[in-house]
Amino acid sequence: MNNLATSQTEQLAEQLQFVNCSVDNGVAQMVLDRSDKHNAFDEVMISEMIQVLEHFAVNSECQVLVLKANGKNFSAGADLNWMRKQAKMDFEQNLTDANELAKLMSVLDKFPKPTIALVQGAAFGGALGLICCSDIAIANERASFCLSEVKLGLIPAVISPYVTRAMGQRAARRYMLTAERFDVKKALELQIIHEVNDDLDAAAQPIIASLQSNSPQGMAWAKALLSTLENGEINQQTLDHTSERIARIRVSDEGQEGLNAFFEKRAPQWPTTTDFNAATKNNNQNASGQGAK
Repeated sequence: MNNLATSQTEQLAEQLQFVNCSVDNGVAQMVLDRSDKHNAFDEVMISEMIQVLEHFAVNSECQVLVLKANGKNFSAGADLNWMRKQAKMDFEQNLTDANELAKLMSVLDKFPKPTIALVQGAAFGGALGLICCSDIAIANERASFCLSEVKLGLIPAVISPYVTRAMGQRAARRYMLTAERFDVKKALELQIIHEVNDDLDAAAQPIIASLQSNSPQGMAWAKALLSTLENGEINQQTLDHTSERIARIRVSDEGQEGLNAFFEKRAPQWPTTTDFNAATKNNNQNASGQGAK
């Protein structure tokens, strides 16, 4: 075990007020811990979640990140006192405030390692953003969901790209306009969650085991690749980009190890450290090159 990385995680956890973090056997946890307020977001909680995500993104002990919450509900969305502050802010102050929430969603969405959201009870507003930014989501039977912003004269702006990507444009029109509450069965149908299970931790275990057996680089590159395919277009740039990606990963150290292990009928020995920045960096370089054509 990397004692330094573990110590850094423990030091970070001691500094946090509304979020808990830990890492054990490769599984990191970010736990919303404001159950007396139903884990509602405010500027402090958002900042703390960003800190935890940025920490685990480069922490070699973290192979998989589990996002969960203490208490009866996953998150009630925006904190009422925080909303009162926003109502008194001018445009520039509101923009700065919104940019922090946007950063949280982006950092989670682009997190270089697999992420699993475990959802119990209510998940409203911004909580849907967290769920839709996670790679895998499991919810219990009593989970319920709502995009309630229009009831307050607002819109679910910052989370809208991620929620719309998950449920589709047509469904987003309905649920963002009606602000109606929907249950876990509807969330499953809308692809907001992948599985329903009242024992969330037990349901996550086989998924975590599968993820931990895979190439860290392969999963990071797969996530980065998927982000370039979101518009659904299949053109020559898409063909060039996907061909470049598979060719480059085949000749990489992890790609070679995975292929050799398969042909030698043995378990792969993945490196203890992986350059997770390489996936995004190479994607960005490739996209820049495509744009210049």
